Amino acid sequence: MTSKEVMSELKKLGTEQTRKIWKSHGVKGDFFGVNIGAMKVIQKKIKHDHALALELFDTKNADAMYFAGLISEPEKMSKAELQHWAEIGEWQMLSEYIVAWAASESKFGHELALKWIKSKQEHVAAAGWSTYSCLLALKKDEELDLKEVESLLENVKKTIHSMPDRVKKTMNGFVIAVGSYVKSLNKKAKEIAKAMGEVTVISEGTACKVADAITYVEKIESRGKLGQKKKTVFC
Repeated sequence: MTSKEVMSELKKLGTEQTRKIWKSHGVKGDFFGVNIGAMKVIQKKIKHDHALALELFDTKNADAMYFAGLISEPEKMSKAELQHWAEIGEWQMLSEYIVAWAASESKFGHELALKWIKSKQEHVAAAGWSTYSCLLALKKDEELDLKEVESLLENVKKTIHSMPDRVKKTMNGFVIAVGSYVKSLNKKAKEIAKAMGEVTVISEGTACKVADAITYVEKIESRGKLGQKKKTVFC
């Protein structure tokens, strides 16, 4: 399929109900409001297409950008392409999911995660923390720099409450990822979570508590899934 054909299909699939949902999740600019399940019907026809994914992401239509991630081929993406996605993918569904997923399964995930975490741009920093969380889910513990992960946990403890909302949320997600996927740092992650205390962000003008890290990790433990890695973070 061409990008024009995909855009036409996505436009037909847009619904008012999904538009309302996307708005509640902070979408801005051009979008159709396409349910992700509906997107996957088109995805099955295409499967993966690197060039098409790049073209669709550059439309700056939120639905097309999300769909671009679904058909992307991370192993083919260059560092410059991923950086471009991180810069223009401002919507949280892109920065914290699509961009992070693609980056973590590319050759440059670790390098870009560390770079993005330091960004002054909220959505880029959020992409960085999400990317690192994905790496924890994907890589074997022996492939990880555990001292670096510990250092990042300490960074979270010291700075989380001074960060912008999207960064707070993804830092909290990082603590959950460490506690869930890295057995040797499970106890440390829970100690950090306890020290952090309640994490609150503002959504649609209302203060909302994000997922409690200790509770989340303990659920993983109770299910016997502590340390279980993933083959892919795309879903």
